[in-house]
Formats: sequence, C-alpha cells, structure tokens
Amino acid sequence: MTSRRIAYQGEPGANSDMVCQRHYPDWQTLPCASFEDVFAAVSGGDADLAMIPIDNSIAGRVADIHHFLPTSGLHIVAEHFLRIQFSLLGVPGASLDTIRTVHSHVHALGQCRKIIKQHGLRTVISGDTAGAAREIAEAGDVTQAAISPPLAATIYGLDVLASDIEDEDHNTTRFVVLSRDPVRAAAGNGPVVTSFVFNVRNLPAALYKALGGFATNGVNMTKLESYMVDGTFTGATQFLAEVDGHPDDVPLARALEELAFFTTDVTMLGVYPADPFRASTS
Repeated sequence: MTSRRIAYQGEPGANSDMVCQRHYPDWQTLPCASFEDVFAAVSGGDADLAMIPIDNSIAGRVADIHHFLPTSGLHIVAEHFLRIQFSLLGVPGASLDTIRTVHSHVHALGQCRKIIKQHGLRTVISGDTAGAAREIAEAGDVTQAAISPPLAATIYGLDVLASDIEDEDHNTTRFVVLSRDPVRAAAGNGPVVTSFVFNVRNLPAALYKALGGFATNGVNMTKLESYMVDGTFTGATQFLAEVDGHPDDVPLARALEELAFFTTDVTMLGVYPADPFRASTS
C-alpha cells in the first residue's frame, strides 16, 4: 500500500517539517525546494497534502503564499499553529567568540535581530532555516553559524551555541493544510474558519458596502488583505478574507449573500476546523 505524502517547503528539520511530523506522524514527508514546487506536488498528485506557512506573529504574512493560493486550485482543509523556537548552531569547535556570519531564511533573520546585533554578525540569506544548517555543516567553518530549529542540530551534527534566540516569546507561525479536493468541515461541530477571496468593483464605497453584511449579521472577520489584480493600480482589487463561522450558519450565509451584490467574484478557499490555539489566545 502506498503511504500518504505531505509536501512542505524546505529541508528536513525545518519548522514546516516539524509541523508535519507533529500532526501527520504516519505520513511520508516530501521536502520541496520552493513553494511553487509544493503546490505543484499536490496539484500533480506527487503528494496528497501540503503544509504551508501563511502568517507569522512577528514577520506578518508570507507574501508569496497569499499570491499563489487564490489561483492554485487547491483547498484549505486544516490549520495548525507552531510556537517558533530558534537556536544558533555551529560546527563542533565553534563558539560565540569564533562566529562572524550567520545564515538563515530571511524571515528567521528578521525574527532574531537582537542576538545578531549583540554579536555583530553579518547575515547571509538561505533558502530555508534547515538548509542553512546543512550549509554550515558542509562548510565546516567555525566562523559561520546558522539560525535554525533545534531539530536541525541533531540532523546535521551541529552544536547549539545559543537556544531560544527569537526576539519575542510569542513568535508563532500559522500553517494551512492544502488538498486537491475540498473537504468542508461539518457545521455545528465546533468552531470553524471560512476563507475566501473576492473582487470588488472599482467604485466609491464598494468595499464598505461589500463588508457591511458581516457587521450587521455579527460575523467576526479575522483577516482582510488586499492585492492588485493583473498588476494594475487603477483596476479592481482582490481581497483575501477569513471569518469565524460556517457558510451554513444563518449569519454567515446572509453576509455572503450580501457580499455577492457588491463583488464581481467570490471564491471559497476552505471551510475547516479552527485550531484550538485560537481559543487559547482570544
């Protein structure tokens, strides 16, 4: 029997790999070099699901994902949150006194500015955090370090020079799970998140009118982000929105009905269970 596969961007030991192992421990993981490769793996049938980071509590949205997602043809079927913990890794023999450069993904470097400034390190951008650890291991240079998840130290045989080096202790990344087939959460079976994209006409107050139904029906909107359509500054704007509730719930059904009057297109991206992390931080 062929094992089920879940794809992620990065190398073994990356945060995305850790989330896959935590929530899909019986699945085979498929590391991919880029987000495009992850989407292609699921679309083409090489993987059944994709684990994709979408937001970080410090760095904000993962911009590439918000552009890929609306046109990917994939569907959000779950969400997971991961408390991000980074370590400063070096080859055996390295120390805080020997390192001069630090390698990592651009987001990780931005989330660990304090230790970088404290030790006067020069930053080098890598494709992902675990890949940075692999690069350091291959280089074997005591002047080079990596900012990576702790798991990467074990995988690549590196020493932990400093632990929990992220600037903020609330550093958390939200991941969404994507599938070729829509799997809609059942109504009335716990908290649900509904994600969708829509376009508004380029008219005065169009967005105000489009969103009015959510306010009047008491629907909590947790995300609203805008994008230019076809790279134009003067045309219609596309929005990605997330709300609490199920489309079969009367308040959200009414709000979506009103939304349709003031938009040119509404596309559902997913209706999926809310991760318990939401309730713990509300």
